[in-house]
Amino acid sequence: MKNIAIIGCGAYMTSGYGCPGEWRCLKSASLGEGKFKEPGQVVSFIRCECPGRATASTLGMSLRLSEIKPDIIHLSSCLVNATPLCPYISAEELAKILENNTGIKVVLGTHDYH
Repeated sequence: MKNIAIIGCGAYMTSGYGCPGEWRCLKSASLGEGKFKEPGQVVSFIRCECPGRATASTLGMSLRLSEIKPDIIHLSSCLVNATPLCPYISAEELAKILENNTGIKVVLGTHDYH
């Protein structure tokens, strides 16, 4: 079972833009559905807060402080498929920054639930 870190769009989760919060990401991770290849354990869930500058450092801090390190990082489906798109950074750019800073593979998306 893989240890998973998920980064969600804080604006979507708190402002009601179609994401009711973490439950869909957590469900798909635990069942191995959507973008997850197998059931896994979520060991970290971080909200990307506008304008997103602190996301990489927040993830870095959680990696340093946690006793359980993630094997993979998923950017939530609401972050990847945001409409309107994030005006600050694309999901692909954020994934590249996180992979370069952590050395951990980043997957775009979590679930396919509507």
